[in-house]
Amino acid sequence: MRFRVLALGDVVGKPGRKLIQDRLRGFLREQQVRFCVVNAENSAGGSGVTPECMKELLEAGANVLTSGDHIFKHREICPIMDRDNRLLRPINYAPEAAGKGYGLYETPEGVKVGVINASGRVFMMPPADSPWHAVRSAVARLRAETKVILVDLHAEVTSEKIAMGWFLDGDVSFLFGTHTHVQTADERVLPKGTAYITDLGMCGPHAGVIGRRADRVLSAFVTQMPCPFDVATDDVRLCGAMATIETNTGLAVDIQRVVITQTECLVNGLPAAPAAPARAAAPAR
Repeated sequence: MRFRVLALGDVVGKPGRKLIQDRLRGFLREQQVRFCVVNAENSAGGSGVTPECMKELLEAGANVLTSGDHIFKHREICPIMDRDNRLLRPINYAPEAAGKGYGLYETPEGVKVGVINASGRVFMMPPADSPWHAVRSAVARLRAETKVILVDLHAEVTSEKIAMGWFLDGDVSFLFGTHTHVQTADERVLPKGTAYITDLGMCGPHAGVIGRRADRVLSAFVTQMPCPFDVATDDVRLCGAMATIETNTGLAVDIQRVVITQTECLVNGLPAAPAAPARAAAPAR
């Protein structure tokens, strides 16, 4: 069976959350997406996650929320993460950290999906342990239950994300990068069958600087004086990527970039057409 998943990049503040509430379920339905991962680490005022934001995003259609370096900005989220693994934190944080770094989930159709959240190390704060060994270990545990495995690598450096793609090629279904808030155009299926994109981009206002008001950011750059980085408001888009996976092998068939605005949905830069009915995979020869 072919199984379509959607991954959306960092949600920035109320504008990003509002557009997800308005548009996500319709897109999932029209494109026959069966599983959706959303990076939520900037969803609360541009930094961190609150219980209210978590609830909003899950009710809007996300199955799992991933995160990154701002996950513990609002401490009230910690006890919730300890009991609800639908919000993940990087797996290579200290074992004493609240929450979990990976989880196993099941769709209404009975498809089991593993999701891993990891942090890069280069130029990232707070410092994290090696993602390489932590992710490899989690993949081995999840593959005992399912071959459909998704990985969010929240990292600054392009080379670190690309290297992780090659490291996991053929062992996971879909590896996507987050954190930079800029959607990259290098989506591809790697030689052994892993769908890959360096960065999903941002779910938030693009008329600014990675989600923040341009005047505030310019003031900080030019004057070198502290300035509040208020969330911008205009040109709100949901950016991410959609992959089609063969559930019997866990390998990807294709990957497409996605941009959703209040008025249109674009897949690989073209207006999104309704998905064709899903078909069973051909028997192996």
